[in-house]
Amino acid sequence: MFVKDVMVQNQVGLHARPATFFIQKANEFKSSIWIEKEERRVNAKSLLGILSLGIVGGTQIRIIADGADEEAAVEGLIELVESGFAEETR
Repeated sequence: MFVKDVMVQNQVGLHARPATFFIQKANEFKSSIWIEKEERRVNAKSLLGILSLGIVGGTQIRIIADGADEEAAVEGLIELVESGFAEETR
């Protein structure tokens, strides 16, 4: 199991479009992946799960992966979150 915390950078947080990008990235990996906010944990490959967390900009989240490519999965998703989902380029 590999765990890492990250701060959501983009202003709107993980609403529908960034959450979709996050899920697409998560689905590139074989590992089971979860997002944790405070004490709630949801499947990182579930749009409804992610949206139910109500993650806004400036929120600290924990990304947890368990499986063959767990470290690559967490690092890849953190890179995506830290990029602000490339929203500032629009």
